[in-house]
Amino acid sequence: MTIDSSVVTAFTPTGKVRASINLGNPILANKHAETGEPFGVSIDLARAFAERLGVELELVVFDTAGKSVEAINEERADFGFFAVDPLRGELIAFTAPYVLIEGFYLVRDDSPVKTNADVDRPHNRVAVGEGSAYDLFLTRELKAAQMVRAPTSPAVVQTFLEQNLEVAAGVKQQLEADARKVGGLRLLDERFMVIQQAMGTPKSRGEAAAAALHAFVEEMKASGFVTNALNRHGIIGASVAPKV
Repeated sequence: MTIDSSVVTAFTPTGKVRASINLGNPILANKHAETGEPFGVSIDLARAFAERLGVELELVVFDTAGKSVEAINEERADFGFFAVDPLRGELIAFTAPYVLIEGFYLVRDDSPVKTNADVDRPHNRVAVGEGSAYDLFLTRELKAAQMVRAPTSPAVVQTFLEQNLEVAAGVKQQLEADARKVGGLRLLDERFMVIQQAMGTPKSRGEAAAAALHAFVEEMKASGFVTNALNRHGIIGASVAPKV
């Protein structure tokens, strides 16, 4: 895949290409405990895209998805990694997804909530990560239950416990890890959504830039790059999205 010089220019208004990285989704990005350096699948893809453009990469790192989206909307970053959502799509041109992640509910072992259908009740309060893909989705879908927003996605279970809420919602792997640490918690038996993780760039960068990013993602899926990155970082439960 070759990228036209006009597309490179569209992605590099500052001379570098700036990647918006969300550390709130540990499946895709984490921070090294000792060095503080970010690492993960999204960082691997960001580096590969910068190499494809032939420019220097700058990582713009945030602790929540909402802040990462804002950076793209305000053009403080040139591309990023996001769960696809119609609201975000007003200003962001998304690629097809590269990874699929499941959203699940978590409750206490003795909770009367047994199935997903039991969640949307007036007496239930559901902890979500503010601005996350599942926050946006459940805000539209849940009609009776009350949403309680944790400051970040990794803080959902802590908020759930501290406020004695009835349900926590989030990425399956994060909830499973928290449940193992705390004990006395269980996931419901079925997912409530499939989170489509894609790359995106401001729509203002033009159709050619969006098309180039889309083509890059498809190549990374087809070549095995995404599969290898998931394996290299020990990610279990996420799957590579099908080719488009």
